[in-house]
Amino acid sequence: MKLWLGGYTADMGGHASGIGMLHAGAVDEASAGGALAFTGEAATADSPSWLAAHPSLDVVYATLENTGAVQAFRRTGEDRFAPLGAPVPAGEATCHVAVSPDARYLVASSWGDGRVVRMTLDAAGRPSTPVVAPEATDPYADPDPSADPGVALFTRPGEAPAGIDLAAAARALREAAGEEFARFIPGYDEPEQPLPAAPDAAEAEASVVRPSRAHQAVFLPGGLIATTDLGFDLVRLWRSTADGLRAVQQVVLPRGSGPRHMVWHPSGHLYVVTELSCEVFVLAPAIDGTWRVVGGTPLGGTLPGDAAAELATSRDGEFLYAGVRGSNTIATLRVRGAGETLTSVALVDAGVDWPRHHVVLRDVLLVAGQLSNEVASLTLDVRTGVPGRVRYRAAAPSPTCVLPAR
Repeated sequence: MKLWLGGYTADMGGHASGIGMLHAGAVDEASAGGALAFTGEAATADSPSWLAAHPSLDVVYATLENTGAVQAFRRTGEDRFAPLGAPVPAGEATCHVAVSPDARYLVASSWGDGRVVRMTLDAAGRPSTPVVAPEATDPYADPDPSADPGVALFTRPGEAPAGIDLAAAARALREAAGEEFARFIPGYDEPEQPLPAAPDAAEAEASVVRPSRAHQAVFLPGGLIATTDLGFDLVRLWRSTADGLRAVQQVVLPRGSGPRHMVWHPSGHLYVVTELSCEVFVLAPAIDGTWRVVGGTPLGGTLPGDAAAELATSRDGEFLYAGVRGSNTIATLRVRGAGETLTSVALVDAGVDWPRHHVVLRDVLLVAGQLSNEVASLTLDVRTGVPGRVRYRAAAPSPTCVLPAR
């Protein structure tokens, strides 16, 4: 099997020289279970950190992260690409690009300034006409985000959603419960006790101005587009229009969780891995079409300072795989129920340093180790879903993305 590699070049402290090529077993095999071999450069580019393929043409799109642009490349030979037009500016530190299923446009996400940008694609696959979507606002800077009907606010058990008057709620519950059971209602309406003479950490945290960090776009059935904002803890939902992207709704995840990447599941659920809190949240639409969080679980066994990266599903959709940088592990989660329940199965060695990205190809997990300058293949146990030890590895310069070639 043949695969394209995105990577960091010298402009971002990496060792790649552009889009690389990787072979997994024989070139014409549909399986990636064979030995790995990095065969060199397919196209010269400055830090093409993320790659996406056109649905029907021999065209690949790369985010030039340091430049803040999207560059299209057309295939000119078995192992070569050439630029298709000029780079199209998108935003600061453009880190992800996704192509619409109908190939009419693409959506680029920029980590540096939070921009989400729609670009039109012509018949040859050439992008143009970038339109910046409405910018995100920090829901935790809003005194009452729950007042906005377009916001679905989620908190973990035991946390109070911002904007909820706990004192009033406690009084109402105590009155409804009657004298016999009133003592069981938490005393949120009781006078606050003086705090020690120390800085109010919660107040200080709320006063911090946080940056918007757009990170990924995923196309959902029915024409919806979901994007993550790692800085504002948001999953935003859009529809494409002739004028760009129209905001439909946003789902607010816990403060500081850092939603990074998502994967759509055949059950109709959207799974979101959070970089900072190392969790996976489950999102689903209600009967009225409003999206909300319906489940989730931590990536069990992670360490302080870990940062989750990519999320992928097994071929049959029964398992999820989340890469964890820092401890350099792969977390395996099992999908249960109707897709709303996730349970932790295992946390295993990724076999590389800084597992930035991974893909599932049948019974093989290919993992890009950005800092160890290699790609490793791990065999997936078909019964338990757990990745085994490294089967093959190949040196590859600063890999950040693995894209199977058609």
